Amino acid sequence: MFLFDTHAHLDGEEYDADRDEMISRARSAGVVHIVNVGFDLESSRRSVRLAEEYDLIYAAVGIHPHEAEGVGPGYLEKLKEMAAHPRVVALGEIGLDYYRDLSPRPVQQIIFQEQLALARELDIPFILHDRDAHGDLLRILRENRPGPSGGVLHCYSGSWEMAGECLAMGLYLSIAGPVTYPNAHRLKEVASRVPLDRLLIETDAPYLSPAPYRGRRNESAHVAFTAEEIARVRGIKTEDLAQACTENGRKLFRIA
Repeated sequence: MFLFDTHAHLDGEEYDADRDEMISRARSAGVVHIVNVGFDLESSRRSVRLAEEYDLIYAAVGIHPHEAEGVGPGYLEKLKEMAAHPRVVALGEIGLDYYRDLSPRPVQQIIFQEQLALARELDIPFILHDRDAHGDLLRILRENRPGPSGGVLHCYSGSWEMAGECLAMGLYLSIAGPVTYPNAHRLKEVASRVPLDRLLIETDAPYLSPAPYRGRRNESAHVAFTAEEIARVRGIKTEDLAQACTENGRKLFRIA
């Protein structure tokens, strides 16, 4: 079984004591690719270094909405320079977060739109973060239509109606560990209905561990539990679900 963890943060200090072992467990679980995602300039640089060190890891570089207020002048040029690295496959994670509101909402929106424009300029896919900001995120996407490279809503948490609009824009939806939680009825419905050629899976490690590890540190090997649950609600074999999602990830992120 081949698995693609399309969103993780394995550069963090949570893995400093056992990163090699954690990567080995991912390989043993069938993980063939991981996209390690930045949330500010420094984590983006770490993501690139991690992608240089491990052959199964690729990097995404970007400014998370939490960090929007703190970006300095020239941040877009710095992202552009990093995005030219051959191991960088996406711009992200970018978007809006109205749950914690760690940056003012108008600032989040400006930084989000600037990075969407950069993704179009560079012809590179983007990775979207959306928490409690569905309305504004959709509005900005309508006003700044995704380019040919498209993108993905990571750790999807919206309704099926929102999913339909995003799919109509050519975007992918990525499902994470919460789909394994017994009460995640709406997410299970979305996971069962997304066209198979538009579905991705992820861990968002070290966060959002699937049910067997809930409350503990997540890692890329655990993406297998997400694949199993989505396959169950779709009524297909886990191997077929995993293969389809891996092919989708390779297509979006242009990995041969």
